[in-house]
Parts: sequence; structure tokens; C-alpha cells
Amino acid sequence: MAEVIHDTQQEFWRPPVVREIAGEEITVSDVVPTMAEACARCGTEFLLGSRFCHACGVQRPEKGEELSVTTSRALARDFLAEKLAWLQSATADLSKRKIAVPGWLRYLHFHEIKRSIGLPTPSLIAFMIGLGCVLGVLGVSLFYRASNLAEFQAIQMWRIEWLLAATASFVAGILLKKPSGN
Repeated sequence: MAEVIHDTQQEFWRPPVVREIAGEEITVSDVVPTMAEACARCGTEFLLGSRFCHACGVQRPEKGEELSVTTSRALARDFLAEKLAWLQSATADLSKRKIAVPGWLRYLHFHEIKRSIGLPTPSLIAFMIGLGCVLGVLGVSLFYRASNLAEFQAIQMWRIEWLLAATASFVAGILLKKPSGN
């Protein structure tokens, strides 16, 4: 870069002009890409300067060596068949395995909770939202620590908002409960 003319206004769209060497002026020409732009096998664009496709691993051909349409279709068909075979083998492996579920997990089913508590569905949903808001209050207390008065006030405001949401949810649960026949 020592040959670049000094004190010239360089504009970003113009290449730098090199000083005369042996009576002729030399400029930097645009480099014409000689490699293919997209993979013929999977259709993915090649990364800049890569010699292989990052998706399927096929070697990047030269621009003049583009594969014919029939060859590229055959490669695409083979690629899809290979991926489909892999997917089928993966699902077959999953279907062979039996996952053991603990017996106590049945108590966490929504209908089991509904039956044991004795609330109708809307009231139970409001009750669970209220419990989630109470957990939010505890989460704010655990994760945030105040180091000055402004942070303390902000944390207290978050706690108040969570508790207000929990109260509203519990009240909604009470109002949605059907009155008993007494």
C-alpha cells in the first residue's frame, strides 16, 4: 500500500489509485467471483470464501462447473431420501423406548387437583394464577437486592403489583365459584 497516492480524496465507492509503475497507471479492479453462489444439492447459499456447503458438505463447484439440472435434481432427491431415512430411524428409536412415569405424577393432573380441591374449572384456574402471583412475589424477593433507596422502592413496587394481581385473582376465583345448595 506504499504506492497509493497520498493526499487524495478517497471515496468509498472508488478503488484506490496506485502510482504509476513503469509508465502505466494501475488501478484495483473488481474481483469477479468465480465460485458458484448456491449449493446445487440443497440450495443453501455458500458462506463467503467457503469451499464446502455448510449445510450438506458438498464441495463448492466453480462457476463454469455448474451441475446440470438432472444431476442437481438427483442430488436433491438423494439428499431428501437420506434425511427422511434419518428421521424414520430416529422416530423408530423413540417408539421402542418406554418412558417410566412415577406414580405420584398422576396427582398433578388438572382433573385430579380439581376433584381433590372441589372447585369448578374457572375458580381453580383463578386460584392457580393467584398462586403463581404469590410465587412471583417470592421470586422478586429472592432475585433482587436493594443497594440504595431508589432500588428498594422499585422492588417494593414490584412486590405490591404481584400481590395486587394475586388478590385480584383470588377474588375472581371466589366470584366464579358456584354457590352451594345450602
